[in-house]
Amino acid sequence: MNLRLISYMVGVLVFYLGLSMCLPLGVALYYNDGSATAILISLAATCGLGGIVFLLTRGHQDFHLSHRDGMVIVSLGWIAAGLIATLPYLLSGAIPDMTDAFFEAMSGFTTTGASILTDIERLPPAILLWRSQTQWLGGMGIIVLSIAILPFLGVGGMQLYKAEIPSPVVDKLTPRISNTAKVLWKIYIAMTAALILLLLFGGMSLYDAVCHGFATMPTGGFSPKNTSIGHYQSIYIDFIILIFMLLAGINFSLHYKLVKRHPRQFFRDPELRVYLGILGAFIFVVFADVYGTIYPRILDAFRYASFQVVSIITTTGFVTADYEQWPAFSQQVLFFCMFLGGMAGSTGGGIKIMRLILLVKHCYLEIFRIIHPHATTMVKLGNAPVSQTIMRSIWGFFLLYIGIFIVATMAMAAMGLDMISALSAVATCLGNVGPGLGSIGPMDNFAAVPVLGKWLLIFCMLLGRLEIYTIIVLLLPAFWRK
Repeated sequence: MNLRLISYMVGVLVFYLGLSMCLPLGVALYYNDGSATAILISLAATCGLGGIVFLLTRGHQDFHLSHRDGMVIVSLGWIAAGLIATLPYLLSGAIPDMTDAFFEAMSGFTTTGASILTDIERLPPAILLWRSQTQWLGGMGIIVLSIAILPFLGVGGMQLYKAEIPSPVVDKLTPRISNTAKVLWKIYIAMTAALILLLLFGGMSLYDAVCHGFATMPTGGFSPKNTSIGHYQSIYIDFIILIFMLLAGINFSLHYKLVKRHPRQFFRDPELRVYLGILGAFIFVVFADVYGTIYPRILDAFRYASFQVVSIITTTGFVTADYEQWPAFSQQVLFFCMFLGGMAGSTGGGIKIMRLILLVKHCYLEIFRIIHPHATTMVKLGNAPVSQTIMRSIWGFFLLYIGIFIVATMAMAAMGLDMISALSAVATCLGNVGPGLGSIGPMDNFAAVPVLGKWLLIFCMLLGRLEIYTIIVLLLPAFWRK
């Protein structure tokens, strides 16, 4: 393992994350909100630390990273990012407790959107912008951003890319992985800019539009308002946010195909069809359940049902209604949605639609083989056969995901949470969703969760964002043996 290269890479990442604080620093100076000094100190300390590590480890670097190097760099990079993000919270006094500050920071970078804040609107505007900005940086991936802007990573970047975006099938849009990272970030930036402009057109202030733009495209869900998107009471804003949440849950390689004028490949994608079909089905059943019982008007029932379903499935976590007041069936549907997630290659969390498709197809194939034991069959996605190696990886991921969910839920219940709160807290953090049910519902927060429980949920957030394997493998003794 190349420890010098690992330190060098983490140092570079820390330095650039420090530079990203320039935007909230400008906002702090513009609003004179009292947080400028704290952000400036955070910026200087972060850039200084990153710069020192960079200078101590620079030299003739071999950027042919091993698989193990990539895993360690990504894991340490994300932990470092979470620690860096705590500095503005701690130094400004916005979140004075280290556990709470790290919880909010990791929730931001992992695009979970779970919060310990009881009164969001009391925080300085610059701190709230930083809070949303962490989600935007984490959405497409801080390592993918590094690959895009640092040309020397072109050789070893594939190992980092695989470790940060461990999709069932890694989409390499261009021959060079650095160019692929640039393409993804260009699409991401363009869609964010389009969303901000549309929100401005709907009457949002520039500040609010930027904050919500930074939280929507990464499917993060942080809002500068206590009541989230429901604060605006606007059908137009609900609709625009809903559309962009849906787009963010689609594989970005499909957006690239649209940009390249290949619409047939976009609409014929089997995962996209299932994704849209599941969304449509769940919206219909929730709409049917709340219409008449909660909302007497058909338009209101459809508006609130569709927004909540799309928000939870894409793991964004914005809310426009208190769904804990809905019938139990609708709450159960939303709880199930926390596990699904968006498409592979999207900014959404969860298990991912592609994995679910392949798991169902594999189960059907095993039943088919019982009926026709001599038939030669294999799992396919569209017309493409899926190798046994990929299927083993998917089954391993699924079993680990469910196993971690069960163990973490039992641990949260042992800490005093009621069963509904324990189940949904783990589900929402492991799936990077945000709001849950019970004591951490859409109109509540995670402030009352015990300290040990918060650290467990932080671990779940990180596991969910890096899709389990990247973190779990570091805990195995075999990984560290030569």
